[in-house]
Amino acid sequence: MKIARIPGGPLPTNCYFLTDDATGDTAVIDPGFDSKELTDAVLAAGKNHVKLILLTHGHFDHIMGVSAIQKRTGAKVCIYSDDMLFTTDNSLNLSTMMSASRLEPFTADIALNNGDTIELGSLSIRVIYTPGHTIGSCCYLVGDALFTGDTLMKCTCGRTDFPTGSYPQMLESMKKLKNLEGDYHIYPGHEGESTLEYERKNNPFMGSSAYDFNY
Repeated sequence: MKIARIPGGPLPTNCYFLTDDATGDTAVIDPGFDSKELTDAVLAAGKNHVKLILLTHGHFDHIMGVSAIQKRTGAKVCIYSDDMLFTTDNSLNLSTMMSASRLEPFTADIALNNGDTIELGSLSIRVIYTPGHTIGSCCYLVGDALFTGDTLMKCTCGRTDFPTGSYPQMLESMKKLKNLEGDYHIYPGHEGESTLEYERKNNPFMGSSAYDFNY
């Protein structure tokens, strides 16, 4: 499989292109913006090969580019069932509060649940439910890659003070990721990449001290 990162948007956000070597089928993960570079990447992948849009959660900076890609490719949009309302509710997706651009509402095609498997060509992508940043945040595990959105980022985790966020749930989600067997390459929603083993050793939110905080 191939993974390409395209950063963009006001924060900025990492958008990823996941491509199956055998078929060329591609999933776009968290297109939080619409840009020339993103459009060029869609065209390079081939409109007919972009099969899926996978969303780790429903905040505006991860979904602003969904409508444009959906219209260009007809790709199926997947989001965790508990975040389905974020695609149309601007008070939940924060687009009216934090963005200068208005989100174009879209309809998700597939509501995901914990443990679901998504097929992309010869690849099998497993859905891991990781609430905390939002009630429906999830991660995608495929091969040795773990796409973590705003749950796990290098040496930190996502904030939990927005609507439906929960610090206790975030800590439980971090514990769930920590306890995954083996090591994985971490592709987060913002900033640089990491590995799960590095995070186990260095991320304070994966250590027992995190559970001593008052919340």
